[in-house]
Amino acid sequence: MKKHFETEAIHTEFYNENNAINNPLYLTSSFYFNTIKSADDAFSFKTNDYVYTRGNNPTIRELEKTVSILEKGEDSVAFSSGMGAISGVLMSLLEHGDSILAHTNIYGSSHSFIKEILPKYGIDVTFGDLKNISNIKNKKYKVVFFETPTNPSLELIDIEKVSEYFSNSTIVVDNTFSSPYLQNPLDYGADIVLHSATKYLSGHGDVLGGTVTSKDKDYINKLKFGTLCEYGSVISPFNAWLILRGLKTLHLRMERHCLNAEKIVEFLSQRKEVEKIYYPGFEGENADVLKKQMRGSGGILSFEISGEIDRSIKFVNSLKLLKISVSLGDTETLIQIPSMMTHRSFLNEDLEKFGFKNKTIRISAGLENYEDIIFDLERGFKNIEQ
Repeated sequence: MKKHFETEAIHTEFYNENNAINNPLYLTSSFYFNTIKSADDAFSFKTNDYVYTRGNNPTIRELEKTVSILEKGEDSVAFSSGMGAISGVLMSLLEHGDSILAHTNIYGSSHSFIKEILPKYGIDVTFGDLKNISNIKNKKYKVVFFETPTNPSLELIDIEKVSEYFSNSTIVVDNTFSSPYLQNPLDYGADIVLHSATKYLSGHGDVLGGTVTSKDKDYINKLKFGTLCEYGSVISPFNAWLILRGLKTLHLRMERHCLNAEKIVEFLSQRKEVEKIYYPGFEGENADVLKKQMRGSGGILSFEISGEIDRSIKFVNSLKLLKISVSLGDTETLIQIPSMMTHRSFLNEDLEKFGFKNKTIRISAGLENYEDIIFDLERGFKNIEQ
């Protein structure tokens, strides 16, 4: 019988000599060998013996195997951060003279890395609207990179359509906003799926990490031993252990994140001060794509208050329960103004081209009672009218 998601997230098959319920934590930098022959076999990949934690570690491997199962891939590589995963993947795939197409609306640091750093290595960079791929005539890109839902305008991109349209490209999808509980891009033609594990996979705001998953085992080996080991963006065993612990409650947390986000959207839709809401499926927006590839609308939403940005700033500053922070997926409900924080590298005059405005507010719904969250938001609306 096929195991359900929540069962697979809890019951992992790790190396365990003592029948421990929880995953062992291997805090060691190196591993020893009984003979030089054993060492030689490990270095030549004739065995799976561990050598050095920069390349492999039992706790890290357990995280990689678990994420592979949840993302329906063959294998994974864990990195020290989400940007470590993104930069590692792109540098492993692209060489001088190659080209990459990225969706216009992506996380600020991803945008900066692609726009500012990749061209220094002779890589041709193009940004385009992957929601309307028929307008993109050139199909000869080495890599196509996007998020869905996007950050912070929550656009949905049809993974299957993009994969079919750019059939000769390597399709890389950042699945951080959805988590594998809500979406599995590899099922819809993506070649690589990655996460900032700092967010939903961990879920407690106390760890940095990133993961990359693919159905191509050879690529994963290349990424780990040809890129990760040489660049050194290695996750610590303790951080891997914390993410493993977080994965065991991912399904419960995502259900609450989604419920709270839906309640917040319902509340905001009734406020006269709110002129726009960004949320998958809201008022039928991208309903067909949502139904096709996702199992819920997620825990992130954005919105805009009428008037200028100073009203948005006054609103956010007046909140007591919601915390002003750049992250997402934590137990706490977090709020920010992307143009002044995570996406400040975007020029204000270009923001609408990227799908949002300088006054756009983003909320990551936490795990509190939604009535308390809404009570705090009501405080914010009262304050901007004073």
